[in-house]
Amino acid sequence: MNRVPLLQMARSAALPAVAILIIGYFASSALFGPNGLLALGGYKSQLEAKSQELHRIQELRDRLRHHADLLDPAKVDPDFGDELVRRSTGQVRPDEVIIPRN
Repeated sequence: MNRVPLLQMARSAALPAVAILIIGYFASSALFGPNGLLALGGYKSQLEAKSQELHRIQELRDRLRHHADLLDPAKVDPDFGDELVRRSTGQVRPDEVIIPRN
């Protein structure tokens, strides 16, 4: 065997081999990486959890907005104001039931 053709063949195969390794790296990253196709299931479960949290926070925001509207200085709801004052000053008796109006 002659060394020149073997060395020449190795040189000619080096560039395609490096290209195949680079393509393989990016393909494996596209499948198994943190943003790959296999991570899509995790994203869907995170989306569902965040959607539920968003819905809960929006309900809380709406309830707080309603309470703020009831305490508007231009048109205070006397029952709600009385309930807040009595609850914060401890003037609610143990046998009293406060029924919230939402």
